[in-house]
Amino acid sequence: MELPVSFADYTRTLLGDEDYKELVTSLESEQSVSIRLNPLKPFAFRSGEHAVPWCTSGFYLEERPTFTFDPLFHAGCYYVQEASSMFVEQALKQYMGEEPVVMLDLCAAPGGKSTHIRSLLPDNSLLIANEVIRNRSQILAENLTKWGHPDVVVTNSDPSDFTPLEDFFDVILTDVPCSGEGMFRKDPVAISEWSPENVEICRQRQRRIIADIWPCLKPGGILIYSTCTYNTKENEENIRWIRDEFGAEVLPLDVAEEWNITGNLLQGESFPVYRFLPHKTQGEGFFLAVLRKPGMSVRNSGDKQLISLAIAPETPGLRVEKSREKGRKVQGKGKQTPGLSKEQLAILQKWIFTADKYEFIQKGGNVSAFPKCYIPELSALQSSLRIVQAGLEIAGQKGKDWIPCHALAVSGILVSDAFPCEEISYEQAIAYLRKEAVTLSDAAPRGVVLLTYKHVPLGFVKNIGNRANNLYPQEWRIRSGYLPETVVKVHS
Repeated sequence: MELPVSFADYTRTLLGDEDYKELVTSLESEQSVSIRLNPLKPFAFRSGEHAVPWCTSGFYLEERPTFTFDPLFHAGCYYVQEASSMFVEQALKQYMGEEPVVMLDLCAAPGGKSTHIRSLLPDNSLLIANEVIRNRSQILAENLTKWGHPDVVVTNSDPSDFTPLEDFFDVILTDVPCSGEGMFRKDPVAISEWSPENVEICRQRQRRIIADIWPCLKPGGILIYSTCTYNTKENEENIRWIRDEFGAEVLPLDVAEEWNITGNLLQGESFPVYRFLPHKTQGEGFFLAVLRKPGMSVRNSGDKQLISLAIAPETPGLRVEKSREKGRKVQGKGKQTPGLSKEQLAILQKWIFTADKYEFIQKGGNVSAFPKCYIPELSALQSSLRIVQAGLEIAGQKGKDWIPCHALAVSGILVSDAFPCEEISYEQAIAYLRKEAVTLSDAAPRGVVLLTYKHVPLGFVKNIGNRANNLYPQEWRIRSGYLPETVVKVHS
């Protein structure tokens, strides 16, 4: 591996000759593969895998599975995530507490940390996952949908768009864009794009992001700062800047000595930070620090920044988002969309657990479930941000019928007997995920059927007898027509 000379000189000075040689050797070795299991979707995970010590649901794999051709991967049973970045769990567990929080993952795509965070947040918490690049925000939404937790909002906004939301979040994760030195082994392009000038650009961008988002953190709130780079300019120097500029307290974490995490490398400073180096820990390069905003911790957001939706429900328990045009119109068609009747709403409510916890929001021809207790927060978010999705998409209207959405099938709150189920084979599952027609058994009833693989919900079809119409999202389908002779799976 040919590393830039200026990177080599700087990093050798930072680590010392011996550590630098070991780092280079590790970068030339094979990258480890790790996954994190979804507690909402247990399955028969194969035994004998080595646990990631700082993550209760993380595992190193002995060989790389063929993830594309594993139906349980598409069902959201696990997420392929680099092990070092799972260390975010320690910050949340040690400083978040047990009360519900409103948390922001500011630079969230493709969704590794967001799905992890959503599994760790206390009950009745709300996660806002943001990505500034539009197409990446769609990938983020897909991964969070497959993960299956409904109490999530996905946004597509610049950090500066959040600034008006003053004192809004209890916890903010800023996994800021960086020069990517910790990705050299994983992504050779990161080497070609690295330069001292880019490091400086990244450092300034990181400070701009923190300055934009700092007002949104509640007094006493927690900011988690992370990068996937080694240098002190983007790491310790920025932590020192946040401390001095905003009066933040840099917080320590209890970590096991055997994890071999490296501490502060900035001369003259001793505040606690956590750096993962691949020659010392099994994973890629990663840096993390935890900071607390000065002031009293405030858990309840109150009324200060919240804006009432001020929309009268058409039926009890149902909200209707009206367009600026007169009446409710289907986008692009100009036709009136009839509201749900009480009978239809009652049917939808039977599809999910704890339906009384959720407000059913109709927008055009779609109905979503969103936690009632966070309706004011959702309104405040809508006033400042571009919302990609909010809550759980329950159903879409096709003609006079309301058809369950795929998000419902893979959600953790689907009532298992709300729809007839059909267990399918591996070959059928792959065909379904390719958006091909699926033939069900003669015993399968007509109408909407929930397909399961290994008894895990995979998605819906509409059985019409001689075939079943595939309701899997077209944009998520497996595009490859190739099937490997040997498929390595993470389950038995």
